[in-house]
Amino acid sequence: MTIPSRDDATDLALLRQVAARDRAALAVLYRAYHPRLGRFLSRLTRRSELIEEIVNDSFWIVWQKAEGFRGESRVSTWLMGIAYRCGLKSVRQDGGIDLSLTELDSELPEHQQAMSDNPSDSRELRDWIVKGMDRLTLEQRLVLELAYVGGHSLEEIAVILETPVSTVKARMFHARVKLRNLLPVLAERQTPAERLQK
Repeated sequence: MTIPSRDDATDLALLRQVAARDRAALAVLYRAYHPRLGRFLSRLTRRSELIEEIVNDSFWIVWQKAEGFRGESRVSTWLMGIAYRCGLKSVRQDGGIDLSLTELDSELPEHQQAMSDNPSDSRELRDWIVKGMDRLTLEQRLVLELAYVGGHSLEEIAVILETPVSTVKARMFHARVKLRNLLPVLAERQTPAERLQK
């Protein structure tokens, strides 16, 4: 269910080229990270035009600050942190964070569509997870997204969210407990018609 990790050496080489003002390298990095950043930012807002603006703002910062990257984290961690901070700033200026996840795009990444051999089971599981995630706090959802979809370690998540590792662990623990308790309840709430559709 995680997004395949990119080769950090390749990303670092691209970032060094960006620091040397290579626009083509920036374009390659942009294309490589655009889908990943867009998916992550969709946890803050469902407005596609705002997500696009945030991604562009993030890469403007990458263009300006690439030379200052010290390599204290993976390039992907650095980029996600920039996008997170740009995203928070933009959605706050835009009127607040959209906490509703009920309008998830039907076009999930291929690795998420392949949860099961039975398409109706996959759809049902996705629906339950979406409904369960909708009941978590934003911070809990972001931690789960970064860990299980983005493949980031606890330490990397702490860097991205600018919070202590202990806070990340606590958010992850509480999110898992809440989901473990919610998913069976959501399954029981299925209507008889929904059960017959299987």
